[in-house]
Amino acid sequence: MIHDYLEIENAEGMPEMADSAVALEFLMSIKTGIRNAAAAITESRTPAVRAAFRKQQLAEGLSLHEEVSNFMMQKGWLHPYNIDDQYRLDMKSADMALMIGKLNLFPGNTSRMGMMAQIDADE
Repeated sequence: MIHDYLEIENAEGMPEMADSAVALEFLMSIKTGIRNAAAAITESRTPAVRAAFRKQQLAEGLSLHEEVSNFMMQKGWLHPYNIDDQYRLDMKSADMALMIGKLNLFPGNTSRMGMMAQIDADE
């Protein structure tokens, strides 16, 4: 069990994990944009507006989704065609999140009180 977030071995792999989390959040936002564009197409009144949504929003969103997905697969952060590998990756991420949640982020030997630095009486 990791007890201290300041131990150097606890930071190993964190930058890549942060990058993969940001990439996954970006991918999920792209998917939301694609769904919203598809809904807007069905609710558009004129053919010109529908065509604009289809060309500018939906097509661009699908292209961006493909680009980000391919990037994540190249990095090994996404395994959409191998459920076992994706499951192992998801479990590793869940375990890491649980471990981070158990870290002592506010050790007792801190000189800070709340969010403000301690003010000396002689100043």
